[in-house]
Amino acid sequence: MIKLIIALGFQALLGYAFSTHAQSAQDYPTKPVKIIVSFTAGGTTDIIARSVGLNLAEKLKQPFVIENKPGAGGNIGTEMAVRAPADGYTVTIASVGPIAINPTLYKDLRFDALVDLVPVVLIADVPNVLVVSPNLPVNTFAEFVAYAKAKPAGTLNYASTGTGTSSHLSSFMLMEALGVSAQHIPYKGAEALNDLIASRIDFMFATIPSVIAQIKGSRLRAIAVSSPKPSRSLPGIPTVAENGFPDYAAGSWFGMLAPKGTPQAIIDKLNKEVNLAMIPLEQRFIQEGADPVGGTAAYFQEFIRKEHLKWKKVVIDSGATPR
Repeated sequence: MIKLIIALGFQALLGYAFSTHAQSAQDYPTKPVKIIVSFTAGGTTDIIARSVGLNLAEKLKQPFVIENKPGAGGNIGTEMAVRAPADGYTVTIASVGPIAINPTLYKDLRFDALVDLVPVVLIADVPNVLVVSPNLPVNTFAEFVAYAKAKPAGTLNYASTGTGTSSHLSSFMLMEALGVSAQHIPYKGAEALNDLIASRIDFMFATIPSVIAQIKGSRLRAIAVSSPKPSRSLPGIPTVAENGFPDYAAGSWFGMLAPKGTPQAIIDKLNKEVNLAMIPLEQRFIQEGADPVGGTAAYFQEFIRKEHLKWKKVVIDSGATPR
């Protein structure tokens, strides 16, 4: 009889715990949610995070507060997200660099983003676009290839937003495919675009949102995009893949992740709400240079796995080290 009472009591307690957990997930969020962005305000990651956060705040009736924590190629903010309580009230909107590239690029990380963060949803694919100064005598990808191959070894140069970034590695991949020796010049901030516009740099791969205004204003010429399919943001601009390099695929992407251990019910709710947010945000994202994606958390997890394997090889082949 005593054992039966204990068993019934345990079942009641277990049932109460499950009902409380379900109720908390159903009511979530009941207070502000922090979205950590590992880059400065005004960048592509920040723009996407603020757009999504505003939509979530309007729908879920709680503030989604952006907290910019730049530094170390995105590792500072990423570690903050990893160390945050796994209660659904801290998430991060991150990009390809901190999640898929940095685990190979940086040898002394105190966390593993591939393990310590749980994928929520892939928000957007942001192809890199190959851009040149209007003064460069090329208008098509074929002309660019001919120009690059005609330059003496080591005299062609390209800019990037930093060593080991997708901007850098996209150019490295293309030069490897072309068999061309080119000098990499890493930059921080807008100086790269300024030097490219002034023809002090031959070319660079940049995220579409960061250069779409310059392209539309004819200060830069778009030659090709790095995605397997054409970008809806730059209709008429071909892909590198369709110009004789079918295996070429490089670029940036942005997604939401949460600390490992965040309740699955909250992951599911965030996934659902971000997917719904993508509907009214679709045209705005396309205008700004991002292709909305969405999908399940499981899809995002498998996507990250493949991206990590792809970029791991490129990082090793390039010999890139953080500066």
